[in-house]
Amino acid sequence: MSNDHALRLDHQLCFAIYACSRELTKLYRPFLEEIGITYPQYLVLLVLWEQGETTMKELGKRLYLDSGTLTPMLKRMEENGLVQRLRSPEDERVVRIVLTEQGEKIKQKAQCIPEEIVKRVGLSNQEWSELLMLLRSLLVRLNDEQHSSWSN
Repeated sequence: MSNDHALRLDHQLCFAIYACSRELTKLYRPFLEEIGITYPQYLVLLVLWEQGETTMKELGKRLYLDSGTLTPMLKRMEENGLVQRLRSPEDERVVRIVLTEQGEKIKQKAQCIPEEIVKRVGLSNQEWSELLMLLRSLLVRLNDEQHSSWSN
């Protein structure tokens, strides 16, 4: 591939992923607005619905977010009654994130969201699974690459 050809926007994987991410997030917006949460808050709730509770550190690792991003978001979620932030009695530095009853109730309203998104995207189940598998693999490789470049 020539240098000029390689520098075309349509040949950039990063742009294709970025643009798809923005468009997918837009698809989620009306569903999430209906239940009163933002997309990043939805991601936090997905983790908590799956695990029940987690630590701030583990949540950050799982969502690829730093504490500077998580802290204000979790504070708003706590103010809205969706989660509780609790200091560990064993280690004050550890902050546990616990789902509240209200946070659990939202799960019922959110049950339809994944199916609706799949319908609106228009991929077959096989295409959806293959794409998800490829993107997860890419994420693992990017994360491994980032960690290996830190140690060099």
